[in-house]
Amino acid sequence: MKLLVIDVGTSGVRAAVVEPETGVTHSHRREVLPSSPAPGLVEFDAAAMADAVLTVARQAVADVGSVDGVGIANQRASTVVWDRATGEPVGPGLGWQDLRTVIDCLTLAGQGFRLAPNLAATKVAHLLNEADPDRTRDLCAGTVDSWVAWTLSGGQLHVTDSTNAALYGLRTPDDQDWHDPVLAALNIPRSVLPAMVDSVGAIGLASALDGAPPIAGILGDQQASLLGQGCVRPGQAKITFGTGGMLDLCLDERPSYATQGKGGTFPIITRSRDGVNSWGLEAVMLAAGTNVEWLRDDLGIIDSAAHSHEVAASVPDSGGVAYVPALLGLGTPTWDYGARGALLGITRGSGRPQIVRAVLEGIAQRAADLVEAAETDGGVAIATLRVDGGMSANPTFVQALADATARPIEVSPEPEATTLGAAYAAGLALGAWGGDDDIAATWKPVQVVEPVGSFDRERWADTLRRAERWFPDLSAISF
Repeated sequence: MKLLVIDVGTSGVRAAVVEPETGVTHSHRREVLPSSPAPGLVEFDAAAMADAVLTVARQAVADVGSVDGVGIANQRASTVVWDRATGEPVGPGLGWQDLRTVIDCLTLAGQGFRLAPNLAATKVAHLLNEADPDRTRDLCAGTVDSWVAWTLSGGQLHVTDSTNAALYGLRTPDDQDWHDPVLAALNIPRSVLPAMVDSVGAIGLASALDGAPPIAGILGDQQASLLGQGCVRPGQAKITFGTGGMLDLCLDERPSYATQGKGGTFPIITRSRDGVNSWGLEAVMLAAGTNVEWLRDDLGIIDSAAHSHEVAASVPDSGGVAYVPALLGLGTPTWDYGARGALLGITRGSGRPQIVRAVLEGIAQRAADLVEAAETDGGVAIATLRVDGGMSANPTFVQALADATARPIEVSPEPEATTLGAAYAAGLALGAWGGDDDIAATWKPVQVVEPVGSFDRERWADTLRRAERWFPDLSAISF
């Protein structure tokens, strides 16, 4: 069975063919970069994204002649509003990092509605207010999965799956429907929102592609990565190290807290099938690979992200230098938006290798914070940690991660495991894989890295405190 996967990330669109026997092949990618017209604003060209989706999808299908089904993986909470008749976007897409609705969220908090600006709810309302203040136009609103399904189906499908719908901030407490009180507070008509569908299950035809294969799987990117790394049983967890770092943990039931646990994690639906949700939790590092980009693009002390390994490995340790990767604030467990990055312990002997190593080790230490928070809120032990994303190819970082978390690190053979996860979702619906046991059996890490050293976690906690509340007014904001 040949499965086409459309994987829409923050910086581009990838299409690939996945087969149970051969894995990921015939990959095509087109860059679709977001723009930042002002501080805190993150936009993207939704029409260009749709064009990229069709271009790379048709290239991949042409490579193999035909495919049996389609899976979609996507950046979550990024939002598009478009005209139902023409299919034209009515404004820019708003990226998940976009903060233009912060004031709206604070106003809503005063009305008893707790919404964060990284959710889709206030993004939908903002775009509607700009394009249709009187709510008289026939518009569609949705996250990127909805936009991709609409594009592939030639405008026949307006849907979102459970993993993406949970990131709207518009669902009822039982996660079964859109929540009318929140819709009323934001003046969002039900008619603009997509129908909720299962993550695993055929929902309609990709009629814009040759052969009109069925779209049979939709997953938000982190849930796709979780499934793509074979995490299907309680206690299994992965971290994806991209721009940020996202830890996702499988649980056997819904977490007991509705929004945020004591450890600063939040509940997620990992996937849904036949109307039944599978549950987990997520812990967030706001900046992971961003710190390596800072070394390369702003400080100019490494030539490439890969070069950070070579430079860091030239010294046995950081020489006492410590780095807190809080360029955008701190996520789990403290959620301190006023925290900022800190480089401490510098002496006359501190040079480029020590600083680069300290940055990699600081990201590893923050990952250990996520693991501890997930175990606290999930009530389960994480025996081993699976990793994917660009930083999973950095040996110095992965060893630091093993040492900081004091557990084995299993490295994904597919750096972008989201593609595999979306294929597994579609393949489960179409019979390529029989069930969870088959998915679990696909996991074959390219490397297992055992701890060989340790970090002083108490000293790290003190280091972290020095970076917190750098901007007290921002630190006081809670969503």
